[in-house]
Amino acid sequence: MNAAASNLFGPIPSLSKTLSRPSVCPNFSTRRGGNPNRLPPRSLVIETVEGQTSEEVRSESVARRLILLRHAKSSWEDRSLRDHDRPLSKAGQADAIKVSHDLQQLGWIPELILSSDAVRTKETLRIMQEQVRGFLEAEVHFIPSFYSIAAMDGQTAEHLQQAICKYSRDEILIVMCMGHNRGWEEAASMFSGASIELKTCNAALLEATGKSWEEAFALAGLGGWKLQGIVKPNANL
Repeated sequence: MNAAASNLFGPIPSLSKTLSRPSVCPNFSTRRGGNPNRLPPRSLVIETVEGQTSEEVRSESVARRLILLRHAKSSWEDRSLRDHDRPLSKAGQADAIKVSHDLQQLGWIPELILSSDAVRTKETLRIMQEQVRGFLEAEVHFIPSFYSIAAMDGQTAEHLQQAICKYSRDEILIVMCMGHNRGWEEAASMFSGASIELKTCNAALLEATGKSWEEAFALAGLGGWKLQGIVKPNANL
C-alpha cells in the first residue's frame, strides 16, 4: 500500500483470537454477466502460469475484496419520523461525498452493492453514485433484513455471508455491503479477527482469496479476512 493511500486509514487494531470457521455458503444459480469495461482494482494481484488464458486464471484463487460501509450521519430534526425513515444530515451528505472519492482513489469500487433499505443508507448510496460513476455502474440490491439484523447480537456476519453468496458471481471481485451498527462493526471484527470500530460513513476494507466467494469465506473462516484498512471521511490523503 502506498503512503498516500495509507493516510486514509485509521490505526489497525491487533488481532484477537481466531474464531470458529463458518460453513460453506449454498450454491446458487448462474446470473447475468458483469461489466466488460470495468478495470481491475488497483494493487489486485492474480497469480498466473505461463500459457494460461484469462478464463483459466479466473478459475483459480483470486483476491476478493469486501467493503463493509456504515451509512453516513443521519438527521434527528424531524422527531416524527420512524428510525427507518430518517434522512442524512448535511454533515452526513458531505461525508458520503468524501468517502466515495476516497474509495475511488484506492481502487476499491464495488461491482456488487448490497444495502439496507433504510432511507439513510439509500441516500448515502445515491450521493456516492452521483459522485463516482463506478458506484452507478455496480449491480445494486436493497435487502430489508440488513436493517433489522444489525440489532441482533452475533448474527450479522453469517447473514452478510449468506447474502453475498446468494447475489454474487465468481467474476465479481469487489462487494460492498451497506448497513448499520451494532451489526456492521461486529461483522467486520468477526471476519478480520480484529477489534474494529465503525463510526458513521466508515468503511472497513477486507480481503480474502478463493475461486469463488463461497470458497473465500470457507477458506478464511471467521478471523481470517485481512483488514486492509478503514476509510474515514475525516482523514486526509
